[in-house]
Order: sequence, then C-alpha cells, then structure tokens
Amino acid sequence: MNPIDPNNFNHRTERLSTGRTYHFIDERPSHYDGTRPTLLCLHGFPDLWYGWRYQIGPWTRQGYRVVVPDMLGYGQTDMPSDAAAYSTKSLCDDLAALLDSLEIPKAVVIGHDWGSYTAGRFALWYPGRLLGLAMPSVPYTPPSIDHMPVEMMAERYPNFGYQLYFADDTATAEIEANLLSFFRLLFRKPASAIPWAKAGELRALVRGNLGSSLAEGCLLTDKELDYYVSQYSRGILGPLSYYRTTKVRYEEERTGSLPASLGAKFPVLCCYGTQDETCPPSSLRNAHKFIPQIRDLALEGAGHWVMLEARDAVTEEIIRWVESLPHSYGKYRL
Repeated sequence: MNPIDPNNFNHRTERLSTGRTYHFIDERPSHYDGTRPTLLCLHGFPDLWYGWRYQIGPWTRQGYRVVVPDMLGYGQTDMPSDAAAYSTKSLCDDLAALLDSLEIPKAVVIGHDWGSYTAGRFALWYPGRLLGLAMPSVPYTPPSIDHMPVEMMAERYPNFGYQLYFADDTATAEIEANLLSFFRLLFRKPASAIPWAKAGELRALVRGNLGSSLAEGCLLTDKELDYYVSQYSRGILGPLSYYRTTKVRYEEERTGSLPASLGAKFPVLCCYGTQDETCPPSSLRNAHKFIPQIRDLALEGAGHWVMLEARDAVTEEIIRWVESLPHSYGKYRL
C-alpha cells in the first residue's frame, strides 16, 4: 500500500443516528476474526483522516481493524454552519454513533491535537466504549472549574495566542484565500518553524501571503499538499469552529457533571515530541494528577506532527502499548 495515495484506502460514508453523515476509512485485515480490538483514530487541526496514513497500513497488517473518520467539518464529513455543533459533547455523540453503526462495542481510541482533546472527552462522556486511550502531542486536561474565555487563555498561556485569531470570524475568509500557504506554515519541521503561536503573529503571516517562500521546511510533499487543499475546497469554517466552542463546551461539561479523573485502572499513553511547544512539561505533570495509569513516551527531536516526523516510532510504540492492554474481552466484533 502506498500511503501517499488516498485511493489506496477503503473509504466509507455512513449517515449516523445523530443525523450527521461521516466519511471515514475502514481498514480490516484479511480474514479478520475480531479477536483484536478496533483502533479508532481521531485527527486534529488542520488535518484529515489522511494524517494517519503512515499508521493505518502497518496496524492493519498486524491484525487490527483501523477506523479513521474525517472529523465533523473536515474532508467529506458534514460541515454544520453553527459553531455549537462542534462542541466536544456533540463530537463524542457522533463517535459513539459511528461505533454503533459499525457494531463495535468498544475500541482503543487514539487522538492527535484536537483529536487528542476529543478522545479525552470521549473517555469522560462514554467511558464504557474505550479499551484504552492514546494521546499523541496533547496531554489530557480535566474539565474546567471556571469558564476561561479565549482572550484569558491567550493572556495566561501566550503560546495559545493563535486561538484568538481562529476564534475571530474574519479569520475564515483570510485563511481560505491563502490555504496553500497556511498548510505550508503549520506543517513544518521544528528546525524550520516560523513563529506564529503568539497573539497577532499568525494573522500577520496569513495576511502577508508568504506563498512559495514557505515550501522549504514543509513536512508535506506537493502531492500531499494538493490533497489537503482539495479536501478543504468547501472552506475552513467547520475546522475553525472548534475554536469557537469555549463557552458551550464549558456549559455542557458543567451540566453533565463530568469527573476530572479517569478510572484508577484506565490505561492511557501520552507520546509527544520533545520539540513540540504545545506540549510543555507542565501539561504532562498536570495530566499525571488525573490519570493514575498514564504512561509518557518522549519522541526525541520531533515537533507537533509526530505521525509524520516520528512515523515509525509512533506506529511501533502505540501498537506495542495496545498489545500490553488487558486481553480479557473476548472477541471485539467482526
């Protein structure tokens, strides 16, 4: 299987019981008998199912069914116009419905970036549907006691200042007009990173339209970039809407009385690039307070895009961790 070619994967589309239609990859090993769990992989921003392209084939060949959706608003999945539709409670409802439609009672859930955050919330909203949780790049954070507006977050954590821009409605059209430059700017090796995380930096870069000057140091080939641009042809309103749900997420979690901690025996893996500024040591220390069974795995020299930068290590270490999980569940489902 050539992982670069999207046509080499098994694409499916299902209308879920939540009323939304999801596009997803569903790869099964030949002669799959359900004795190994399904791996449900969630991507982040600004990504697609395609972000897992280097892991899907190897994991399938090792006997695992791998399901990778385009998350809500991305690729060929529905894109609601109302930002509230992208709350993590809504996303988790969709994920549970997707598993239902595939007759999968439980899965190992693996999420990167926003997918990691969503996977962590899935473990709180639907704890009975997970066999384990792997969180590349973004460690677990508990539900907030108080609402923190994005403005306060950017002030308190300067490296999250870019979220001010994403939360601003004017960002949608500006990024859409510069999609290729935007992908080249964000999908970069740590050594060639251009500062954009602090408040005001990203807006200035997008408006500056840096164009082909960003090509050197980009992690994506021209062919991969073409695929990303084609899959964002509907625009970027849906993906940016995730950053516009701060208040509704807080209210849903408060109303739902979500716990701060996962179960005492719940297995969690956090693997992160040592050059990833979105995963500071303080966030890892904080995650340990709420997950007794968490296991850390440092990927030396890698930045944020660990599935690309450390593709072999991510593929091998995650599956090694999966194989260490308790295997007392019998068949997981055909």
